[in-house]
Amino acid sequence: MTSVKPVRKAVFPVGGLGTRFLPATKSMPKEMLPVVDKPLIQYAVEEARAAGVEEFIFVTGRGKSAIEDHFDHSFELQQTLAAKGKSEMLDEVLAPIMEPGQICYVRQQEPMGLGHAIWCARHLIGDEPFAILLADDLIKSETSCLKQMVDLYGEKGGNVIAAMEVPEAHISRYGVIDPGNKDGRATEVLGLVEKPPQAEAPSNLAVIGRYILQPEVFEHLSALERGSGNEVQLTDAMAKLIANQPFHGLAFEGKRFDCGDKVGYLSANVAFALDRKDIKDDFQSYLDGLK
Repeated sequence: MTSVKPVRKAVFPVGGLGTRFLPATKSMPKEMLPVVDKPLIQYAVEEARAAGVEEFIFVTGRGKSAIEDHFDHSFELQQTLAAKGKSEMLDEVLAPIMEPGQICYVRQQEPMGLGHAIWCARHLIGDEPFAILLADDLIKSETSCLKQMVDLYGEKGGNVIAAMEVPEAHISRYGVIDPGNKDGRATEVLGLVEKPPQAEAPSNLAVIGRYILQPEVFEHLSALERGSGNEVQLTDAMAKLIANQPFHGLAFEGKRFDCGDKVGYLSANVAFALDRKDIKDDFQSYLDGLK
């Protein structure tokens, strides 16, 4: 097995405006939209914790204080639940709260793209490999998607990204992999192209919002070069790592829901509701009645 530094830190870019979910996101961060009864950002944090992440870095923007509040104590609520003997609810409220110093926040002052958001966290990452999780991409799996990636990283070293095949008509929405040799679920990444036209895409293997990257990516992000959409693209910086470091895409086990899309978000609510023992039967009965 390759000797690698552990992945202890994760970055959560949460500075976006969430315009596709207006008017709901006018006063609420899109990452706080609930799937059943838990916000998207909590699913992402729980996935990272299950993969062994110890430090959680949120790249925020204006109007995102609800995220900070969610991962902090709410003493009045906690005291009320405790006084009423509602221990299960109290446990759920306390679950997202971590030890002091485990969570930190840095503000992305301008909406210059994903690459710029990650670059804003450079001083908090330092000289360590780190994970990136996009809360919009909700992944339902028995084993945390990031844990699957950490396991592959332990074998291969270098950089690992989550990948999945997408319909050809959707290729222009994604960063796309130029694939090399396959080893089980792992595919060697020979190149990366951000949102290529369908006719120019090297494959239909797309990058999904999970990454394990080496800190050298900051050297390439520091130029703040604009790419597709006139934004600083993380894909462009990652592509420059390929010649010098191992780079693999993992076809993860699990179901991905694009919760930045209304249909994807609604689909996630259905799938997660049907996985809940406390509401599954009643909800299934309701769905059956729609037929």
